[in-house]
Order: sequence, then C-alpha cells, then structure tokens
Amino acid sequence: MFDLSQLWAHWVSWLSAHAVVPLLDALHLDGLSGNPDDIAAALLIAALQVGIIGFIFRPLETWFPAERWSDRRLTRVDRNYTLLMLLGIFPLFTYLVLTPFSHLFGGTDSATSSTGSALALTHWVPWFNQHPYVLFAVYYVIYDFVYYWMHRTQHAIPWWWALHSMHHSTRQMSCWTNDRGSLVDGFIQSMILATVGLVIGVDPDEFAWLMLIGELVQNFSHTNVRLGFGRVLDRVFVAPKFHRLHHMLVDPERPTLHNCNYGQVLSVWDVLFGTALYGEPPRPTGVGDPIVDADNNYGLVGLHWAALKRFWVAVRQPAGWRPGEVAFGADYTPIPVGQLDLHALARHMPAVASDEDAPTSGSAATESVPG
Repeated sequence: MFDLSQLWAHWVSWLSAHAVVPLLDALHLDGLSGNPDDIAAALLIAALQVGIIGFIFRPLETWFPAERWSDRRLTRVDRNYTLLMLLGIFPLFTYLVLTPFSHLFGGTDSATSSTGSALALTHWVPWFNQHPYVLFAVYYVIYDFVYYWMHRTQHAIPWWWALHSMHHSTRQMSCWTNDRGSLVDGFIQSMILATVGLVIGVDPDEFAWLMLIGELVQNFSHTNVRLGFGRVLDRVFVAPKFHRLHHMLVDPERPTLHNCNYGQVLSVWDVLFGTALYGEPPRPTGVGDPIVDADNNYGLVGLHWAALKRFWVAVRQPAGWRPGEVAFGADYTPIPVGQLDLHALARHMPAVASDEDAPTSGSAATESVPG
C-alpha cells in the first residue's frame, strides 16, 4: 500500500545527503548544531508552500481581485522576500536555532513526550498517545490561541509595532505579503511559539507541520481576492475578506475600525474576544503614518533598516513600552495616535468594492461582534 510518510522520509533523506550536507560542509557549518535532515524537511515544506502560493493563490488574484492594480510593482519585494525566507533563512534558522533550542530545554523522554516536558499534553492525558490526529488538532488550537494574543500584543506595544508595522506598510497586499516582516520580529515570534510547543510537548516534525498549516492559511488570507467562507464558517476560520480588514488604512471618521481581525487560522478568537469585524467592503490596505508608509520606497535591505531604526528608538524610551496605538515622528519617537490629526495622516483612496459588496441603503455598514 502507498505510504506517504515513507515517501516523505525518502525525499528528506535524499535531499539531505545530496544537497544539504554538501552545502553545510562547504560553508563549514557541518556538525555545528541540529540535524541536516531538519533543513531538508524545511526546504521540502518551503517548496510545497511556494508551489501552492505561485500556482493556486496567485492565479486567484487575477480571477477574483479585491483590488485591481495597474501594475504589481510593490508586490515584487514581498515575492523576493518570501523566496529568501522560505528557501534560505527559515531552514537555516531551524537548523541553527530552533533545533538546538529544543535540545536545550527538552531532550527525549517517551514517558512524557518527545520534548521531555512535564507539562506535555500526553503526560496529563495519555489517551492522546493513541489518537495522534486528535492530539495534533489540540496542538493547533493552542498554537493558534497563542498566536492571536501575540498578534494583538504586536499592535499594542509601540516597540513591537515598530517592527510589525513593516508587515502592514505594503500598499499592495498580496499572496506574497505574509512573509514580509522584520527578521527581529520573526525571531521573537518563532521563539515564543517554539517555547509554547516545547512546553505542551510538540515534537519538531509536528511543529514544522503546524507552522506550514499556519503559514499557508496566512498566505491565502493575505491574497488579494474578495473571497469568504460564508456566514457560518467565516465565524470560525480566517478568510481573505476577513483578514483584509485587519490591513485596511485608518479611517479618520472611524479611527478604531482597523483594530480588528487578529486571528491567524481561527477567526473564532476574534469573535470570542470582541475584535471581529464583518460586513465592510474591501478597502485599500497600508498605513496612514507617513514614516511607516515610506517602507514602500525601499527594497529588502531598506525595509529592514527602516524597521530597525523605528524599533531602536522606541525600545529605548518609556513611550516605546507604554501600550497604545502610535505613529512615529521624524526622529522615530512613538507618538500616541490620539494626539494626531488622522485626516492629515490618511491617504485618501477610492473605494474598491463592487456594487454587490457595498452595504445597501439604510443598512449598517459594519457588523462588529461585541465583546
């Protein structure tokens, strides 16, 4: 009988022996830490992810666009960064950082979990050992719950927003936008999620698939399409129309409208905690803050340098640690949005919704789930 797991293991072994190990030898990184098979697995997962983005999500942007662009110039930096991250940086990060981190705090103890954590789910509920798919689903719910609150924190703490704002600055949000982000921000996120994974007993292979599922859903949710999952499923899973509202430009008339829809895969967290927003037509994406909006003028290096400058100024002063929504001054000092003229900051752009998406006369423009 066809065994997908054996085929996957064969591919990993072949790629590790014929490409990864020779490359690590050439770079004198062999034996430094981790297992070369981890890089091979990460590369195969990345290739699968890139293929799905390029051959499924990208055509959807042509067929069902939320916004029609005369050119896609601003999406190119995101595409190049996605390829660099998935096929280079993340596999090496897994090999050099995440795997050694797992060994440092874990080890293997089959009596508790593959990570050796005394707080592992299988330690407290041994029944999960006989039901691996149920266990994986529970892992993912926990993973997604942590991500939701981490994401809200990225928007609430000014120094973290200084980094995360690089992700939001694009004016052309597309299927390539998900991986647009500061390396420092990515490192912080990865360490938080990896720590949670180790604590609850997720082994490295399962963590890789958790990451893949989360990343693929986010690639889809960032896609420039006007697609939803229907009235019921939209309350459970994040759809492109739902996540697009999270990236919308600030509306000076409704200045808190964009503080919504933080979920990664499950929109149910937004529903439960009062941050879900439905019923708005597709809106232009980006940021009103001209300091952050200037990211659109840069390439890969310039993007990171700009985000680092915002972060370095914010993290070294009290205003950078005071929770609240901020913009940045010319010297990158965080300025509470409440002190600013949002009409002056907003880039006024025409609506992109079709007539069928616009609210009907006399109906509410938004349907926000109360907290």
